[in-house]
Amino acid sequence: SGTNFLWLYESGQVKMASATMKVTTGLTRLAVAKTPHHTLSVLYGKILRCVQKMPSDAAYRRYTEEIVKERVIAVEEEPNIFKLEERIGSGQVEEVILQAENELYLARKMLEWKPWEPLVDKPPDNQWKWPV
Repeated sequence: SGTNFLWLYESGQVKMASATMKVTTGLTRLAVAKTPHHTLSVLYGKILRCVQKMPSDAAYRRYTEEIVKERVIAVEEEPNIFKLEERIGSGQVEEVILQAENELYLARKMLEWKPWEPLVDKPPDNQWKWPV
């Protein structure tokens, strides 16, 4: 199979680029990531280190670790950005980076909030009944 090419218009000149090179995300205010594999590896490592500080039976830890470990494997095994995006299935790699940044923020907040600990006060009797 031959190589596909994409024609780019840059600084008044038409240039030819490989179709495997990402030129734009097509999303406003979301630039193409220069080193997405490295960025995701760093973020996923931070998330995993953060959730490992939580009790092993905490639901957030279990489910977050499962998803992040699957994505770490994908990042390590798939060098092609387009195939990586398809494999992860959560949008463009730049969106996945944003998701990972948000997950890291949430993981740190969960450490602060400690939702796995018992409630300080007993909840009202009808709090968990629906409809009231």
